[in-house]
Amino acid sequence: MIQFDDVSFMHQNGVMALRGINLKVTTNTLTAIVGENGAGKTTLVRHINGLLRPSHGKVLVFGEDTRKQSVAKLSRKVGIVFQNPDHQLFSDTVENEILFGLKNFGIQEKEQRDQLEWALEFFDLSRYRNVSPMLLSGGEKKRLCFACILAWDPDILILDEPTVGQDHGRKEKISLMIANLLQKGKTVIIVSHDIEFLWPLQPRTLVMAQGEIIADGNIAEVLSDDSVIKQANLVRPQLLALAIALKLKPPKNVEEAAKALA
Repeated sequence: MIQFDDVSFMHQNGVMALRGINLKVTTNTLTAIVGENGAGKTTLVRHINGLLRPSHGKVLVFGEDTRKQSVAKLSRKVGIVFQNPDHQLFSDTVENEILFGLKNFGIQEKEQRDQLEWALEFFDLSRYRNVSPMLLSGGEKKRLCFACILAWDPDILILDEPTVGQDHGRKEKISLMIANLLQKGKTVIIVSHDIEFLWPLQPRTLVMAQGEIIADGNIAEVLSDDSVIKQANLVRPQLLALAIALKLKPPKNVEEAAKALA
């Protein structure tokens, strides 16, 4: 589905952001990408929908070379929710923001309206449908970005720092949304510093540092490695730290932790 073949990327200022990335992400999987600021996480995912093109190597999405595809064509299959919503929103109303992608991808009018109403309801934005997106709070803008992308139902969804500005209840709803997407056969990639949010999802986890992937595997295995934690400057989730301290099998959630402790 997604394949990076020896991909390197240098910014115009001469900074090397990616170094020899080799990676495969298969269909209907959940992948998390973690690492400190400047590690190359966002640069990596922006290669998947063609916003960035490799300085060396190639990226294949559904077998097609992204260097030979337009961003518009790739975006129909690859939806990305940016870390900063202000880089993504531009329409005069919330309703028109959601409808923009649906119209541009040629989706039939009845389905446009159905998807619009679903998105407004699911992300609790119905009362803002005629409001300018610029007047929303940071968390509401983030939810609107989710709504815009999910409305056109891409095969691959990339979430860049999805929990920023969201309270506990909203984070749980995002987790539910991810679970539903996986049940539908979608592929989800999450870029996040929020390790506590990622832990219960138990994703395949890529750890990046200085433009390289330094670890790749189950989140418990990856974050149990002291050298990876140190090199990427990460903090373990509390349940994993507790399990390591007590020499227990890492629990996936609070319920498993309670049983193990009992």
